[in-house]
Amino acid sequence: MRRAKLAAAVWRTRRAQGVQILEAGALGKIPWLVHGFTLRPGGASMLDGKRVFNLGRTDWDTRENVLANRGKLLTALGAKPMQIVSQRQFHSTLTRVLDAAPEQPVKGDALITRTPGLLLAVLTADCVPILLADTKRRAVAAVHAGWRGTLARIAEKTLGKMRMTFGTCPRDVLAVLGPGIGRGCYEVGAEVAQAFHSQFAHAAEWFEGPFERLVSDDTPNPLQWLNMHPPGHQPPPPSVHLDLLAANRWQLEHAGVPTANILASNLCTACRKDILFSHRAEFGRTGRLMGVIGIRV
Repeated sequence: MRRAKLAAAVWRTRRAQGVQILEAGALGKIPWLVHGFTLRPGGASMLDGKRVFNLGRTDWDTRENVLANRGKLLTALGAKPMQIVSQRQFHSTLTRVLDAAPEQPVKGDALITRTPGLLLAVLTADCVPILLADTKRRAVAAVHAGWRGTLARIAEKTLGKMRMTFGTCPRDVLAVLGPGIGRGCYEVGAEVAQAFHSQFAHAAEWFEGPFERLVSDDTPNPLQWLNMHPPGHQPPPPSVHLDLLAANRWQLEHAGVPTANILASNLCTACRKDILFSHRAEFGRTGRLMGVIGIRV
């Protein structure tokens, strides 16, 4: 019972307009802030005979449905006067600082603002959505962190941009990591393991499987005839599983955000297709979740 109460204090699900939005208790206590991570059920979109809350453009959904869903999101959050600002994500570290809503969607993977009325958004279907709130300077950021962005330290760089632009001190920041694919479901190849090994001294802590073997043995076996496979039919290289949440948590801590100020949902998009979207587990035919954060008008 005590554990259930603690979980409820950390996270709560807002239900309104026939949709569900996951909210972090720590951010919910800030009166000038609005935030949330959308869940799958409900909405105006139809996928495999079920109504879903799809917030992104896909080949199976219509623009009208997506716009209707975004309207439902604003109403459910009590943020109707605000404007959703999304971006054309491409797994980069490009960070945009906004003081007004752009006329056209900008290209990038992180948005920062201190302007009230802008609801910064990231779209995900396995990647990790990260929301940052500077509680002293009243600045917020929304970050899209897939493995490429994580490798390039997008969370750390976004904090650096906030510090440079607004004077943000990392110890004043609350960081929330929304639903993303969990380590047990996120199988990656040798090239990903080697890339992380080259950039992070702590990379081995974020992988499950023969990580050391992959990063140390990068030369092919010259005596291929010694194995039992015929020529041209060598076994595929071993794979490992990457913990994106752990890697981004470490980056935030390394940048100076106190451990107690970092909260992760631990909901796996691939395991929980009943309430989340997963590009990998659904073989690309899925919707998009949206993580949002903004300063109330």
